[in-house]
Amino acid sequence: MQQMALSAFVTTPSSSYSNNLPRLTACRSQRWHARRLRSQVRAQAQQELQYKKLGDSDLLISEITLGTMTFGEQNTEKEAHDMLSYSFDQGINILDTAEMYPVPTKKETQGRTDLYIGRWMQSKPRDKVILATKVSGYSERSTYLRDNAEVVRVDAANIKESVEKSLSRLSTDYIDLLQIHWPDRYVPIFGEFSYNSTKWRPSVPFEDQLKAFQELIDEGKVRYIGVSNETSYGVMEFVQAAKLQGLPKIVSIQNSYSLIVRCRFEVDLVEVCHPNNCNVGLLAYSPLGGGVLSGKYLDANSAGAKRSRLNLFPGYMERYNASLAKEATDEYVKLAKKHGLTPVRLALGFVRGRPFTASTIIGATTMDQLKENIDAFTSAPRPLPPQVLDDIEILFKKYKDPRLN
Repeated sequence: MQQMALSAFVTTPSSSYSNNLPRLTACRSQRWHARRLRSQVRAQAQQELQYKKLGDSDLLISEITLGTMTFGEQNTEKEAHDMLSYSFDQGINILDTAEMYPVPTKKETQGRTDLYIGRWMQSKPRDKVILATKVSGYSERSTYLRDNAEVVRVDAANIKESVEKSLSRLSTDYIDLLQIHWPDRYVPIFGEFSYNSTKWRPSVPFEDQLKAFQELIDEGKVRYIGVSNETSYGVMEFVQAAKLQGLPKIVSIQNSYSLIVRCRFEVDLVEVCHPNNCNVGLLAYSPLGGGVLSGKYLDANSAGAKRSRLNLFPGYMERYNASLAKEATDEYVKLAKKHGLTPVRLALGFVRGRPFTASTIIGATTMDQLKENIDAFTSAPRPLPPQVLDDIEILFKKYKDPRLN
């Protein structure tokens, strides 16, 4: 798909016109700026999606990746197919699934997401869809993923079984991007932040994992590989093993990244993944912080909050429900309003505009949500104006990653 070049959204910084408003009070000047920004946003023409090369692969992916983890739990097959079709009609060319989906995960529904996608793909040109999926990492609970396993590992046997089953469910003979959902070794993820050295355990060597992927690539069943929920140490070890042994190199990392989850990636992964270093593209998941950055959970009694997953599934993504996370979200919602933006446009516009973001993974349980998310890329300011970014940094200095508190 031909890459689209989009004109940047340009706004005049407040400092360049404030001298022309000597009689305006600070409050009136702020309101004037907000009205001016809103008029510029409305005047901006509808834009097409941009496309980026993923790492050092030849995959040219849309700046939006369609996430599918609600398909089969919160969404019916018809709803899933409608969302898939609408997304690809809008220019999205990559979708992300996993062998364990939908979530919350359970044996009874495992693989249902893939089946929905597979039946939809039967009517689509295969070469027009970039299909990304994930093989599960170390797990003592999800043994139902394998025919005979006491524990799920990222070794040759587990990887091969995972891929064969995924290909069958997805009704395809190859996967464009196969990712390790989470590492085989212990790492602090899914709400855990600090590394606990007492949890260290022996793990499958990085080289052995890459050799297993090499076999699948040689067989034509996988094109490229990536990681997810990974650390700088893991990325460097995979890249080094590939370089020394002539094995396939990872081209992507799928990690959580949003206004309220920044530190883990920005502290050092951003340097490791830089195009001039390891050249690993970020597929940013949970750009709305599990949906909280839309502001819908601020009113616990609203219809939107009651039918959303944090309330439907108590304890699920509990880290985003922390009191400080709610406080920070409230401040970001106010910031969006101040600048004439919706909370969704602010949150997605921020992630979209980061230079290290290859694609932003969006998910939705309704068509209206999906349209709003896509609209944040096609109609919102590009990039976010400097004054908006400055205000974001002020809040970031105050709250950092509030989900950790």
